[in-house]
Amino acid sequence: MVSTIELNKRQELILQIVKEGGPITGEQIADQLNLTRATLRPDLAILTMAGFLDARPRVGYFYTGKSGTQLLTENLQKLYVKDFQSIPVVVSENVSVYDAICTMFLEDVGTMFVVDHNSKLVGVLSRKDLLRASIGKQELTNIPVNIIMTRMPNITMCKKEDLLIDIAQKLIEKQIDALPIVKETENGFEVVGRITKTNITKAFLSLAKDQ
Repeated sequence: MVSTIELNKRQELILQIVKEGGPITGEQIADQLNLTRATLRPDLAILTMAGFLDARPRVGYFYTGKSGTQLLTENLQKLYVKDFQSIPVVVSENVSVYDAICTMFLEDVGTMFVVDHNSKLVGVLSRKDLLRASIGKQELTNIPVNIIMTRMPNITMCKKEDLLIDIAQKLIEKQIDALPIVKETENGFEVVGRITKTNITKAFLSLAKDQ
């Protein structure tokens, strides 16, 4: 359950009872509401899964004291890049701008990562880079992408272990659509994945749907 869940009146009453009398058993809560324990079981399960209550065997229910915003923040702090990353689209630094445009179109991506002959990251290509190169009368088949790409050390990268919320912040600050996920090696950075605004949107939707 997400922390922004809308509680019904009975669930709000349960929270109030636990706030004032916790720790308190399910039977004691049911007695105060003149209901059976079985009737309350779904409500208690929802409140516990959503993080509003905590339950301990033979003790009862506790109020966590956390607001909806705090609970949402906690859930966001559990989302990692490795759980939502996608496959990167990689091109060689010697590929022509024309071929890069074709690849971007066929792969249906907005960002591609450029690697050298050792398959190590050396640049990033965006739609804007390719569009800028296309303006004019130059022959695109004769221009290698290493002339127009964004180079090191101006590439923003991330790792699998990074928090998704931190990557979202980077994308906003840098005004870019995607980041390469890299693994550091002796010869440089190896591209092992990508994280995009779409990945992050899917992650937040999965959180909302409790997937």
